[in-house]
Amino acid sequence: MLAIARQNPSWGYTRLRGAMANLGHDLARNTIARILRDNGLEPAPRRGKSMAWKTFLKAHAGAIAAADFFSVEVLTRGGLVRYLVLFLIDLKSRRVHVA
Repeated sequence: MLAIARQNPSWGYTRLRGAMANLGHDLARNTIARILRDNGLEPAPRRGKSMAWKTFLKAHAGAIAAADFFSVEVLTRGGLVRYLVLFLIDLKSRRVHVA
């Protein structure tokens, strides 16, 4: 089972349990978790290839934008007026859009 877990780092306990059942071994999820933990293997999301947040942002900057929606009160000749503002920034180009 350890070889299967190392060869398939994205497989969780349930999928590993199914693979072991196909080989004729009926193991509980907790048993699989204990075996992996005892042998220094972390749960699947942590075993899979992960990237740092900074690397993720650089790789996906063209598809990510930050947004904020707020109100601001402005004193005009006609009195106090509330404006609603939508603020967007494209993370790759750093272009700002205000609506």
